[in-house]
Amino acid sequence: MSESEDDWLSLMPTEPLQSQCCGSGCKPCVYDVYQKELAQWEEAKAKKDGSFLTKQKEERYEAGLMSQYVKSWIEGDTVFWRGPFGGFPYSPNQYGELLMLASGTGIAPMLPILQYITENEDDETFITLVGCFQTFENIYLKPLLQDQSRYWNVRTCYVLSQESSLEKLPWSYQENTHTGRITENLIKKMINSCRRKPFVLICGSVAFDEDMTRCLKAVGLKEDSYFVF
Repeated sequence: MSESEDDWLSLMPTEPLQSQCCGSGCKPCVYDVYQKELAQWEEAKAKKDGSFLTKQKEERYEAGLMSQYVKSWIEGDTVFWRGPFGGFPYSPNQYGELLMLASGTGIAPMLPILQYITENEDDETFITLVGCFQTFENIYLKPLLQDQSRYWNVRTCYVLSQESSLEKLPWSYQENTHTGRITENLIKKMINSCRRKPFVLICGSVAFDEDMTRCLKAVGLKEDSYFVF
């Protein structure tokens, strides 16, 4: 293997963009993975042994079922996907209020339920949707969410982990947005502000789901009072 500086730079891992981090405290975060790969690259460069990089990746991924499947692909293959699975069965007026805790793309399974309720004039379920994102720019589907929040029984709140101030946000978002990370105290505040006894829906990264579940148990909710996608 060539030992020129250009060759080594071409193997250097690329630092993630801020937009690639959901800000929900994933373990490992994309930045954690980057730091580990960077340390491996620096060690391989110091030893002038590029095979060290390949060895490390094989040790980490070769045993994974998905990795073996991807490894079998060749250029031009067509791949079919299904999922995600684990749907939430919902009936109109089944709950007094739904408290939706979503991180990043975890908002996806919440939207069909939200729209199903607002499109049914006979469904009087209240909805509190809490979307956790890194920055204001990272909030998905702003127009749709703003439109849904105009319904009498819907309110939307946001928790932005990397926004230091609300002053730069549009005024229509400032009142219902929090900076920092979603905490046990904030969840307790959300539950207490619900208009009816809430049933909680959770969707996000594994770390987010575990953290939200822990917080709900800490504030006194039982396992039959929440659902994790």
